[in-house]
Amino acid sequence: MNELKPIKEGKVREIYDNGDSLVMVATDRISCFDVILNNVVSKKGTVLTQMSKFWFNMTKDILPNHMITTDVEEMPEYFRQEKFRGNSMLCRKLEMIPVECIVRGYITGSGWASYQKDGTVCGIRLPEGLKESEKLPEPIYTPSTKAEIGDHDENISFEQSVAHLEKYYPGHGQEYAEKIRDYTIALYKKCAAYALERGIIIADTKFEFGLDENGNVTLADEMLTPDSSRFWPADGYEAGHSQPSFDKQFARDWLKANEGHNWTLPQEIVDKTIEKYLQAYELLTGEKLA
Repeated sequence: MNELKPIKEGKVREIYDNGDSLVMVATDRISCFDVILNNVVSKKGTVLTQMSKFWFNMTKDILPNHMITTDVEEMPEYFRQEKFRGNSMLCRKLEMIPVECIVRGYITGSGWASYQKDGTVCGIRLPEGLKESEKLPEPIYTPSTKAEIGDHDENISFEQSVAHLEKYYPGHGQEYAEKIRDYTIALYKKCAAYALERGIIIADTKFEFGLDENGNVTLADEMLTPDSSRFWPADGYEAGHSQPSFDKQFARDWLKANEGHNWTLPQEIVDKTIEKYLQAYELLTGEKLA
């Protein structure tokens, strides 16, 4: 069987062209601070793919998404190999909208740093007296422009997102900017309420959208995974300090604390990281990872 080459490789995912569709493979690579680490976190790709599948199915009533199947038996023969089982998704081809749609339900991370400085997050004025990790009165939408690998995404205001999209879609900038904002908030509200019942707070997350052949906005990429979101345990949550999380915070914290790491984690930090991913998956879906 000839080796197929991905048409695009991200920090974690590989995308293969399948004519009128794409195959997205979530690898077991892990990236922190926009750098791909030297470690492999086994099963991580499967968690990301299966978690996206779970949320895509749950939110079909809000808008369509790009998922066709995660069953490799329904994909081209090349993908029926063990290494693609569980971590691959056959997707519809879309024209990707060049905005990352970030929604924040709690104040944390760079948002908290910005709020401490001048009371705003991405230019949005927030009530006075908020504590770190506090729930916001309403979720806020803080879009950014997508950067090339190695660069950092740039936060923009909603008005800037309209102007940005107008350059790509003359006459439709306002329409698409409003649609992706409204879908982002609606998806977050539905999924955050569900997650809270299962013991997980979704502090913030990002979505990506594309346009199908008829110009309909369609949910794409990954959805509400520990790679694209901040998940906190609801048990023991209290505002006023940073929260433990179900994502790669373990890995980030270790890298920050240890100089000369050469972007390589000790095995115990890798094990703790995948343990957190699996725990989040099981809490949210109510199932063990197959």
